[in-house]
Amino acid sequence: MNANDEFRPPVPPFTRETAIQKVRMAEDAWNSCDPLRVALDYSIDSQWRSRVEFPRGREAIISFLTRKWVREQGFRMIKELWAYENSRIAVRLAYEWHDYTGNWFRSYGNENWEFDANGLMQKRFVSINDMPIKESERKFHWPQGRRPDDHPELSELGL
Repeated sequence: MNANDEFRPPVPPFTRETAIQKVRMAEDAWNSCDPLRVALDYSIDSQWRSRVEFPRGREAIISFLTRKWVREQGFRMIKELWAYENSRIAVRLAYEWHDYTGNWFRSYGNENWEFDANGLMQKRFVSINDMPIKESERKFHWPQGRRPDDHPELSELGL
């Protein structure tokens, strides 16, 4: 199979239900902290803007995520649908992580996504701010990996 044959449902145009499904699938992939798994959700020539980095293509995305998860340890993320239309989805997110010295942070952000006809994300623009928190202020306590289905969403947590 070549890159043009890749298919990652649900595909545009999105409904509310399929947009929510796409957001949860992305959250699950990111919570795996597996750069290869995450990269497969993006088109081969995907364009990103993440803070001050501008990865282009899967290899750059894999490199970016590998560096990210060395620095951001104990990573746990929640993504929540904000808006959708046709081939675009807007998401708000929060994630908690600690650095190598044990300092905890909660990062807040917004993502804008654009998908190709096969359901692969071709553009991802994200803005993120990091807030230092005490370990006692953490809200994401599930074991590393997929967020449990019964864990509160960002809105329910007041985030």
